[in-house]
Amino acid sequence: MEAPTTTPTEHATRRERITALDVVRGFALCGILLANVKPIAHTGDLWRAAEPPTPDDAWMGLLVEQRFFPIFSLLFGVGFSLLLESAAARVARPRVILLRRLLVLLAAGLAHFLLLWPGDILSTYAVIGLVILLPSTWLPRRLVAGLAPVLVAVSLFLGGERFTLVAGLFLLGSALTRYGVTARIERSTRVPALLGLAFAVAAAPALWWSAGQDAGDPGFGRALALSGLLLAGVYVCALLVLLRSPLRPALRAVFAPLGRMALTNYLTATVLVLLAARLCGCSPEAWSSARVVATSAVILAVQWLWSVLWQRTHRYGPLEWLWRWATWGRRP
Repeated sequence: MEAPTTTPTEHATRRERITALDVVRGFALCGILLANVKPIAHTGDLWRAAEPPTPDDAWMGLLVEQRFFPIFSLLFGVGFSLLLESAAARVARPRVILLRRLLVLLAAGLAHFLLLWPGDILSTYAVIGLVILLPSTWLPRRLVAGLAPVLVAVSLFLGGERFTLVAGLFLLGSALTRYGVTARIERSTRVPALLGLAFAVAAAPALWWSAGQDAGDPGFGRALALSGLLLAGVYVCALLVLLRSPLRPALRAVFAPLGRMALTNYLTATVLVLLAARLCGCSPEAWSSARVVATSAVILAVQWLWSVLWQRTHRYGPLEWLWRWATWGRRP
């Protein structure tokens, strides 16, 4: 039998997984797949002019488009600061660990971008992490918390500019961890309930504003980004409230396995969608919302079963394991 590779310090500093983060991450992964199925299926047509939306697409635009990547971006900032805390207790130079992690993510994202799908987000996350998130670790937490809403506001002013928006959400997630909010995320029902209600009240006029905009209107990007942020907040708060209810076991069973293998499932989803598009051979017009939902459901069912079976005997997903190995410089 192979000798354990963990040191006493590692055992002492290894934190228990926060179930809520896995559930929210898995939920966001499902939404991102719904939003990405059609663009991935038509990779060859990525740069052609967008077609006018049809009534069939209205509910997708209302509930899915731009609603889930803000959740993923926030969680990336949360996870980054959790790793910094862990690395600081285990190694003398924790930021080297973070640098390696981002560089490996950049390589994976570029491979995904060049070989499979030009809509990849991982390389963007890695670049923003290197430019914004890693340097922010030298800043006081109050400054990080102050910069986050400023960057989000700047993004909205610029019409929903993606780089600035993701940077603001990264910093917001980092600040939540550094202020201890992440560690207390499952201790309250009232706070997420009230916060979710506030998001919902603010989202109603934002959604009305967004629905009244056409893709060519000057305010379209701003309206889409604002409504997406607010509805993402509603989703997250609703999940946190439900996790304090009798539905917790069901939510954990459905979403946590996907969330624990988010990197593996995100990348393999591209392969599965491309395979489905090749087998289907449908024209762009044939990809109705019903087809998108059906394709997503089949892919997620396959990934959920694969994730559950894999996690019975493995602590990490296959790509998560490789990412961790490259990050720490030793085999997990």
